[in-house]
Amino acid sequence: MALATELSASTAPPAFAWLRRVGWLERIGLAGVFVITLVAIFGPFFVPYDPMLRVAAAYLPPGAAHWFGTDEIGRDLFSRVVLGVRYTWLPGLAVIGIALLIGTVIGVFAGMVGGWVDALLQRVVELFLVLPSTLIALAVVAALGPGLINTMIAITIFWWPWYARMARDEVRRIRARPHVEAARIAGVKGSRLMLRYLLPGAVPALAVAATLDVANIILTLSVISFLGLGLPAPAPELGAMTSRSVDSLTVYWWLPIIPALVIFVMSILANLAGDGIRSALRGA
Repeated sequence: MALATELSASTAPPAFAWLRRVGWLERIGLAGVFVITLVAIFGPFFVPYDPMLRVAAAYLPPGAAHWFGTDEIGRDLFSRVVLGVRYTWLPGLAVIGIALLIGTVIGVFAGMVGGWVDALLQRVVELFLVLPSTLIALAVVAALGPGLINTMIAITIFWWPWYARMARDEVRRIRARPHVEAARIAGVKGSRLMLRYLLPGAVPALAVAATLDVANIILTLSVISFLGLGLPAPAPELGAMTSRSVDSLTVYWWLPIIPALVIFVMSILANLAGDGIRSALRGA
């Protein structure tokens, strides 16, 4: 039995060899993240009802005709939740991508150049890191005005420094390795040194950090939406849907519970997926 397992593992396709390092819970997370992304992109095109229009009586409980029930106006809650996943998940990924790009560029540049440039950039990064990011983001959104784009801008402003600090530390650690020293002695410098020797070594740590941050971004977006600073009504943001119906918790429980539960499930799956990527890269 052990020999058969060993043989099957040794003959596994190389493209999927990393799955052997990932636990079953982490695989569920990776699959869940893939499904959520598909729902966010394509789900609104296949919902059974228009999320903005009244389609039935108000306050219908979950049933065969309306899987998640209807809201206080009579709109289908399932259709609104699917669209709400798009308004939460895709902006979260966009914020992660933009913040990761900005932070990586600044961090790699600071770590590679060093000297007073590194010291100056690190003081800027530390200034952002000591500020209460969530409160400042709320203040920025309040100043710019409610809206999804403004929310994304506010969160990105205070998210990139974490990646900048990590990228800088990784680059400084990689610079001390023998193969990088040999490349520098051989005359490799500038953008070639950064792109070929420094950046690839920093990518795994940054990728893991970014994946694990998806849940935090989703929760932050949901909190801002819950406080009424996201998209204005009747846009079906998950946080706002929970906020608007929280007074109905004891009577029409599905109105606040189902959107909040979807946020919780997305956060858990994102964390599990992050753990899975970390496990896969650890043995790479």
